[in-house]
Amino acid sequence: MNKKIIVIDDEKCIGCGLCAKACKQSAIEMVDGKAKVVREDYCDGLGNCLPVCPVGAISFMDEMAKDDSKIAPKLPCGCPGTLSKKISRNRIDRKASDNKEVQTNTCVAPQSELNQWPIQIKLVPTQAPYFDNANLLIASDCSAFACGDFHNKFMRNKITIIGCPKLDDGDYTNKLTEIISENNIKSVTIVRMEVPCCGGLETAVKNALKASGKMIPWSVFVVSIDGNVLD
Repeated sequence: MNKKIIVIDDEKCIGCGLCAKACKQSAIEMVDGKAKVVREDYCDGLGNCLPVCPVGAISFMDEMAKDDSKIAPKLPCGCPGTLSKKISRNRIDRKASDNKEVQTNTCVAPQSELNQWPIQIKLVPTQAPYFDNANLLIASDCSAFACGDFHNKFMRNKITIIGCPKLDDGDYTNKLTEIISENNIKSVTIVRMEVPCCGGLETAVKNALKASGKMIPWSVFVVSIDGNVLD
């Protein structure tokens, strides 16, 4: 498996030193006022440094690809699974379903609250009809698996996009900035896991909101590994 290593953008780095302090393996040091990865072999790829960077200068890269300048940037595949579309749902009358369940003793299956496709940040277009007047949910991949009531609690009446800053190449900030800037987004909800690397998603969203120049209500929810939504 390709090891993920930390890459620091020298132009973005403001020399605050927070990443060097957060790195438990001493892979990052301050050199001439800038943060540098001085020992790549020490980096564990967990990304404790990523969420503390205030300017989004830190990203992940595959170790094998680091020195190969000929590698072309990865683009979304052309398969039918990337086709953008809105999903219409026939909403279940919950009270009527409950009454029917009592009468027939038949279990009513939970209903999906997914309202569009695709959902991966890397695949979603920056402009789509479903973004108009949308309440946008930006969530980490793992959060829906950890939180059993994720659809009902977070996804209902929202447009959902997901990602993992630890596994995806690059930073989400630019893509999210385009989505927020080019569409009439009503609100933004961030749902992330409690693990440190998930802080990269929260940082990217905050930077995107700031870069968009829009005053949009936003909130953050943190989900623990055992599925609880933390205060």
